[in-house]
Amino acid sequence: VCCSAGCGGHMSSDEDARWLEWVTKQFENIAGEDKEIDLDEFKTALKVKESFFAERFFSLFDSDRSGSISLDELLKALNLLIHGTEADRLRFLFQVYDVDGQSPEPEHNPGSGSIDPDELKTVLKSCLQESAISLPEEKLEDLTLVLFESADKDNSGSITFEELKAELENFPEVMENLTISAANWLKPPEVEQKKHQTHRYLTRAYWQNNSRKLLFLCLYSLLNLLLFVGAVLYHRYGGGWFMLAKGCGQCLNFNCTFVMVLMLRRCLTWVRTTWVVRVLPLDQNILLHQIVGYAILFFTVVHTAAHVVNFGTRALTHFSLWEYLLTTRPGVGWVKGTASLTGVILQLLIFLMVICSSTFVRRSGHFEVFYWTHLSYIWVWILLIIHCANFWKWFVVPGLVFLLEKIVGIAVSRMGGLHIVEVNLLPSKVTHLVIRRPQFFQFKPGDYIYINIPKIAKYEWHPFTISSAPEQSDTLWLHVRSMGQWTNRLYEYFRQPESPDRTGLPWQLTLIGSPGLGGSERVCFMCQCYVDGPYGTPTRQIFASEHAVLIGAGIGITPFASILQSIMYRMRKHLCPSCNYSWCENIKDSDMKLRKVDFIWINRDQKSFEWFVSLLTQLELDQADEEPEGRFLEMHMYMTSALSKNDMKAIGLQMALDLLAKKEKKDSITGLRTRTQPGRPRWEKKLSEENKGKVHVFYCGAPSLAKAIKAQCENFGFNFYKENF
Repeated sequence: VCCSAGCGGHMSSDEDARWLEWVTKQFENIAGEDKEIDLDEFKTALKVKESFFAERFFSLFDSDRSGSISLDELLKALNLLIHGTEADRLRFLFQVYDVDGQSPEPEHNPGSGSIDPDELKTVLKSCLQESAISLPEEKLEDLTLVLFESADKDNSGSITFEELKAELENFPEVMENLTISAANWLKPPEVEQKKHQTHRYLTRAYWQNNSRKLLFLCLYSLLNLLLFVGAVLYHRYGGGWFMLAKGCGQCLNFNCTFVMVLMLRRCLTWVRTTWVVRVLPLDQNILLHQIVGYAILFFTVVHTAAHVVNFGTRALTHFSLWEYLLTTRPGVGWVKGTASLTGVILQLLIFLMVICSSTFVRRSGHFEVFYWTHLSYIWVWILLIIHCANFWKWFVVPGLVFLLEKIVGIAVSRMGGLHIVEVNLLPSKVTHLVIRRPQFFQFKPGDYIYINIPKIAKYEWHPFTISSAPEQSDTLWLHVRSMGQWTNRLYEYFRQPESPDRTGLPWQLTLIGSPGLGGSERVCFMCQCYVDGPYGTPTRQIFASEHAVLIGAGIGITPFASILQSIMYRMRKHLCPSCNYSWCENIKDSDMKLRKVDFIWINRDQKSFEWFVSLLTQLELDQADEEPEGRFLEMHMYMTSALSKNDMKAIGLQMALDLLAKKEKKDSITGLRTRTQPGRPRWEKKLSEENKGKVHVFYCGAPSLAKAIKAQCENFGFNFYKENF
């Protein structure tokens, strides 16, 4: 989670005790009859994967040098770390780095050891491997040199215990973590952090921050109740089961139409520009669409079951059950007695649509299953018109609007003769598409489009956020992460320039990339595509915020890439060639009330930062000069695979990275001026104290992380918006 509880937080004394108990049980389960464990068993017991640190821990714990550790030896060493003084813990840290040292206890090695450059380099190299950070050999040399020079105060060519202690005192966070807990050093298994969310729905903050959605759901439920009661009373002559079936049927008339209204994307994009967005939860139309979908499934099951039970209770002996359900002989329905048969088919189609719309299907690389089964809505509406005599009355107006939207979408998508003119193949299988932008195409920062590429799939349309700024008049950018069948085919198609179906297309393959981040491939040629959109998202409200916090997880940076570029276009500085006077163009319109923007990008691995490193570098250059009131845009980079600063295996590396970043004025991992931080961000308290106006948090990324961030926003009174389409 993206909160203090999940950011490698400190362990209390109670947690230390519980962890010590857990270690003891692990030892007893793994140790043999001799009640001792060897190095391999030690790795398994404490889940220490990296061999260097495992060997160092094992060597330091093995006080009698027997080649194995007894339970007494292990508990003695761990108790020293947990209950010992700050000096005891510093001594242990020193001896881990002093590869020639042996014992964690001062009396076994009374301060005579030292750390030379080769030892420090070995440790830092292991730290890089443990944190999944890949740097060239010369960068490792630089890290070793800068840390060694800083710690070796007397220029003796080695670092003593006192010198290491003095160096650590320059990093208060490290000293604080050493004081609070040492059990974290050995990376215990993660403890579930869900208890603080148990009563979240009962808090005042939750109801305040979700008032529009909750009010809407109350009105929606009330309307369904009124429709149900009205239909039941109107058909009370038919008995209880018949009344129940008719009540659910009336609710289905409404819901099967309303579920379509929630997906009128062009209409909703326009409505977002009006005052209605402050009253209705338009930004959560996808969630509401899903809720209505489940309601349709529920009413359908009850409606069908009630009719079947009613058939049985009324003892209709003229027809068997299968004839009643699967034939037109009973003559039920207004179109040649097809109500029962169409009802069964509708039941199956709705079941199929709901199951194939589940998160499991859409997020497991089978988006096409969702896409094609969801097109069954056309047959559902046709069958509903045949099935129910009154459904067309509910459907006619929304249906015409829906049809008009589709016609406009087809017309717009076929205009302009769009072509993909450049493709960049980025790390982690991300495809950067550069599309020639037609003159008539206008969009807002953060908007998304549907794209169709006939060479990939002739009839499939897929939604992606536009990652370029509206001010970029010549081209559109899309960044597509390979996570399913269509996106993988897209990547592979452009990765293989000699593919048979690309005969006759001019193309050029070039290797591009950034030092330390790996290379990328650029393919330049003409490939036809069609675009439907643009469509608005919650991020349109960013410019109406005072203090905006943009949180992108992985490829979730794409809407914010467009927004950040647009902001900097609007506030670009100019320099007079005669007098060197600089001024900000600051073309803020009435919709832009921003006073501060904090951009937080969370990535799992190092290579993902290359997706937008050139853009972020330019943004940093535009923000090179400090503003009188502080930076308007602040960037915060986080790498979750890197070990946090309170992990003993990463302390030296993080210190070296900090020192080298200050010296070179750029980060060793990304090349940006902004220092990449390990782990996950702790941002809420700092932002709440900046007093730059009401904080609005905009998030795009994994749904699991969204829940944690939303809970934190509720605790601090921030408004939360999630990108979803």
